[in-house]
Amino acid sequence: MELPQIIQGGMGVGVSGWKLAREVSMLGQLGVVSGTALDTMLVRRLQAGDEGGHLRRAIAAFPVAGVGERVVDRYYRAADGAPGERSNDRDSRFQLLPLLRATLTPEREALIVLSNFVEVYLAKEGHRGLVGINLLEKIQFPTLPSLYGAMLAGVDVVLMGAGIPAEIPAALDRLSRHESASIGLAVLDAGPSGDHFELHFDPRAVADTPVLAQPLIRPKFLPIIASVVLAKALLKKATGGIDGFVVEGPTAGGHNAPPRGAQKLTVRGEPIYGERDVVDLAEMRALGVPFWLAGAYSTHEKLEAALAAGARGIQAGTIFALCAESGLEPSLRERLVRRVLNGEAEVFTDPLASPTGFPFKVVSLNGTLSDSEEFAHRPRLCDLGYLRRAYRKADGTLGYRCPGEPVEEYVRKGGKAEETVGRKCLCNGLMTNIGLGQERIDGYEELPLVTVGDDLSCIRPFVSAERSSYHARDVIRSLLSSN
Repeated sequence: MELPQIIQGGMGVGVSGWKLAREVSMLGQLGVVSGTALDTMLVRRLQAGDEGGHLRRAIAAFPVAGVGERVVDRYYRAADGAPGERSNDRDSRFQLLPLLRATLTPEREALIVLSNFVEVYLAKEGHRGLVGINLLEKIQFPTLPSLYGAMLAGVDVVLMGAGIPAEIPAALDRLSRHESASIGLAVLDAGPSGDHFELHFDPRAVADTPVLAQPLIRPKFLPIIASVVLAKALLKKATGGIDGFVVEGPTAGGHNAPPRGAQKLTVRGEPIYGERDVVDLAEMRALGVPFWLAGAYSTHEKLEAALAAGARGIQAGTIFALCAESGLEPSLRERLVRRVLNGEAEVFTDPLASPTGFPFKVVSLNGTLSDSEEFAHRPRLCDLGYLRRAYRKADGTLGYRCPGEPVEEYVRKGGKAEETVGRKCLCNGLMTNIGLGQERIDGYEELPLVTVGDDLSCIRPFVSAERSSYHARDVIRSLLSSN
């Protein structure tokens, strides 16, 4: 299986959904679904009525009997029927799932497996093209069941960034044989003894005998990196095969790798990247492993330049994020396109926004969490919790905290108040980007938080005052054609 020249970026939450990935894949390139928060996306879309019945069709194809039926029975509500069940102590539009932990309940584990299966199944449905899934190393708790669910659906490629995913290749090997797998869990305040914590997943807890009898195809693995040093370290230390790299520069959307060395900021407050952050492509070529370049690679000329530099191709995100097949809520996408056409679009690399501590690209848009007044008005809470980190409590057990939660709670759990300054709730903001935002009992409605790359002008060839919409096929045609 040789991977194509163009990899469509795995933009989460749900911007790189199955519809976009399927379209790109059918056009002969690598369509990629985001694997972030798929379990919450699945149950919210079921509660919203499952327009078109696509989710229930995919759930019916899940190879383990009973799992999908239980999820549909619990969460599905016809569009004109009763609202979803009420969650714990909040009267809300969407029923909330319990927060993720290092040890998952069997029900949550099965839901994560199912939701990843559904997204990949729909992306691969009805064609023979290649489909990948993008996961974040920073979101560890659901990683192993997410991989297994995607593999049950036949995912071809796994991409992973925002960390050092050295243990993933070995996990893919074991999961392909339906064997239990483990990865190390990063734990804050682990103490001088450096206690080692692990996450475990056993496919036999989810799958039944007919499924376990047949081995799964082991997908290719492409880490997303920002330095040759990391590429060399992964090739040396990773147990299992690495099939290539996506080399991502700081102009890419979403999370960026922090600048190397001491942090310095521009007058606007953005991180300054320097010579040490430029990847030496000659060194990448010398590794003898295929690589794709990402970060403002959105034209045919950029593709040609990447190929000339020894890359296998490019990964493109922003240019797909604003096309008609993306999961971005249509009115939000329309507003952003209009701002680009009017020369008003502005992207800020925020060093504080993400609870991960990584710089995060934020689009300036009224009525979103990029607006300082709107951000100040939002009640601080953490009720999705995908970016929560585990920490070691005094008694040796694990606790969980997020810099985006209420300051007093974070400090009570051993965090520092200064670590909460400027932190935004990415989980709720990104969920709202795709039309699945929460409406709360106190009347507050979650606001979007839009992220794209620095090069928003890349969409200009596809839009005009009369035409504000374009398609993934237009992007592919443009990237591959010199005309």
